[in-house]
Amino acid sequence: MIARRLTEILRKDYGVSETSIEELQAEPNATPAELLIKKQVVSEHQLLEAYSKLYDIPYVPRLPVEEFNMEFARKVSIQFLKKFTIIPLECQNPLTGLGLDTHTDENPSEQSTTVIAINDPTVFQPVDDLVRILELENYQLVLTSRDAILSLINMAYDSSRDTAQQLVADMEENGADIISEIEETADLLDDTSDAPIIKLVNHIISQSVKMGASDIHIEPYQNSFKIRYRIDGVLYDFLSPPKWMQSALISRIKVMSKMNIAEKRLPQDGRFEVKIGDQSIDVRVSSLPITHGERIVLRLLNKSGSLLRLTDLGLSQEKLDQVNRMIRFSHGIILVTGPTGSGKSTTLYAVLSKINSPDINIITIEDPVEYQLKGVGQIQVNPKIELTFARGLRSIVRQDPDVILIGEMRDLETAEIGVQSALTGHLVFSTLHTNDSAGAITRLVDIGVEPFLISSSVIAVIAQRLVRVLCNDCKIPYNPDEATLKEMGLDPEQAGDLVLYRAGSCPNCFNSGYKGRVGIYEIMELNSSLQNLILKTHDSHQIKNEALRMGMTTLYEDGIQKVLRGVTTIEEVLRVTQT
Repeated sequence: MIARRLTEILRKDYGVSETSIEELQAEPNATPAELLIKKQVVSEHQLLEAYSKLYDIPYVPRLPVEEFNMEFARKVSIQFLKKFTIIPLECQNPLTGLGLDTHTDENPSEQSTTVIAINDPTVFQPVDDLVRILELENYQLVLTSRDAILSLINMAYDSSRDTAQQLVADMEENGADIISEIEETADLLDDTSDAPIIKLVNHIISQSVKMGASDIHIEPYQNSFKIRYRIDGVLYDFLSPPKWMQSALISRIKVMSKMNIAEKRLPQDGRFEVKIGDQSIDVRVSSLPITHGERIVLRLLNKSGSLLRLTDLGLSQEKLDQVNRMIRFSHGIILVTGPTGSGKSTTLYAVLSKINSPDINIITIEDPVEYQLKGVGQIQVNPKIELTFARGLRSIVRQDPDVILIGEMRDLETAEIGVQSALTGHLVFSTLHTNDSAGAITRLVDIGVEPFLISSSVIAVIAQRLVRVLCNDCKIPYNPDEATLKEMGLDPEQAGDLVLYRAGSCPNCFNSGYKGRVGIYEIMELNSSLQNLILKTHDSHQIKNEALRMGMTTLYEDGIQKVLRGVTTIEEVLRVTQT
């Protein structure tokens, strides 16, 4: 039941209606927080503010991690802290900036402050248990978000683990003999295996997730082997263990991914799932035999990450309006092009999320299915049972779909079925691997699609790349020289005192100068002029020139706009557009 005083605060301060409260009261077996947030009656921020007023407990949206000692957390099991979303922290100085002060003696500066961060003050028994376990006399409760507490818990336990270098230094040469399998979906932070090689692999994976890596590369050389992370599209060296550890480490990963550890002469593919704190990670593993051993690449997919919306992708307002208009068409093909890892799938998922509604039937065929979309039928390609894109598509069109997503148009049969679907009243989305939007037309003709079918079915081609975003904490302003301005297509005389930014270096971005990525886009919408040109030629240069004449903005030009806004650097735009 939701407390009457809480409902009064919600009505008075946040405009929650009486009807909404009454509907929630009927829900059994759920806490007020679960009811209010899951039903989107209020945000977590608003609920915590209301709790703060009701219980007179300070609400701290962001706890300054650097002020705290997390030793307390390690005295309690991680399972207890996560179950009740609670964490004890110790600060050597009073947190006056947060309005917290529990000191009662005459010299408070010498007394440490114990802070217990909670998310739900209605569940008070765990706080009493924690106080008893830690034998606390004075403490201060604070309210903060669930994600903030879980992040602190993970940080406390992860930092208490051995570093990768320590694990390597402590390992003995019989590491290969102590490989043992753990349950794939176990939480790596909870795993207490003593085998050094297991601890090392767990640490490599958990650190990669913490650093936001998309891939882990394990590369053997003649006298050494190297572990590298791909972060924001760029590879960084992480660890170089001794050569003798190579066999044990690779065997451990092959065991986890259910590969044949005895077969070292052929390429293999596998996968496994792990949990790291509150995050569920799908890991796809590929092995390739090379001269000095097996090369392993692990592709990490964080299934706990929320889907991006169209407005989060980096589209300018003009391009966003253009995309929103195109995706409302009743039939036709919209292609998204770019190299591997350029964010094509993320864009398509954002589009499907935008148009997804109960009155339309959306079916996808993908390899692999990266995110689960509620209300969307998703098919996983499986070559082992001959479930290919083409075969799956033939079945999809008999399922009365309104919208079809084809993971990739790889061959003529898949492309032809996609074109026929578009011509018979379906809206089709798909991807191609081409360098720019005009190249998609050439690619379709190259795999055998007739030009007249392309001109009558394709609505638009969206080419995209991902550029790294400058870290706000360390980016450095500068005035560009005349050569740089000319390279950007700007008149030095009109530029005046233009300020651009270059990458700096700080711990917050792992000294890379960048944090996160954003898309740059080139949208070629096929009008009558382009359709007529495609019937005459499929030369990508002629098609691109005509699109530019009709007002298309290139990838490079879109990137320069983000440089001018201080989002990224000119070097980064040049790196991904190769202009």
